[in-house]
Amino acid sequence: MNPRFPHFTAWVVALTFGVLSCADAVEYTNVNATASTLSFTYNQFSSRVYGTFSKFEGTLEFDTANPSAAHAALTIQLDSIDAGSSDANDELKKPAWFDTANSPVATFESTAVKSLGNNRYSITGKLMLRGITRVVEVPVQLKAENAIGIFDGQLTLKRSDFKIGEGEWADTVVSDDINIRFRMVAPQQ
Repeated sequence: MNPRFPHFTAWVVALTFGVLSCADAVEYTNVNATASTLSFTYNQFSSRVYGTFSKFEGTLEFDTANPSAAHAALTIQLDSIDAGSSDANDELKKPAWFDTANSPVATFESTAVKSLGNNRYSITGKLMLRGITRVVEVPVQLKAENAIGIFDGQLTLKRSDFKIGEGEWADTVVSDDINIRFRMVAPQQ
């Protein structure tokens, strides 16, 4: 502390730390679907299968200074599925699976966001798939790179919870656990 101006020095230090705190707070509001990815893996006949959804829209209101007030939503066009072959894609659109003719989209909407520290968050929300809604908790890691926020997350769903793969597919040929991974990219506001 400057002995000649102790109060001034303390004020400058407090103001500097206050400005740095505010500068650390970042807002993200627009999801760039082109730069984002949504993928899944599961086991079939003891082999790992990888797939993606190419058409989805996300909305985001996320302020790192107030994560508990954040809101996130995602709408996935289920007929944009790519499970590695046209046969698999066609099969997964049928009534026993996603039934895209009657349920063309899956939606997620957050209901709560909790900070876990170190840019890690837990997002709780409602996932609706095939007309069935379940509450899910999604761990997310936020990475900031060149004024862009990258929200990486993953969760495991039980396909049986959403009646996906009924009938002849209800056995263990296809794993009940479906691992979902996403990377949502949003520019800093």
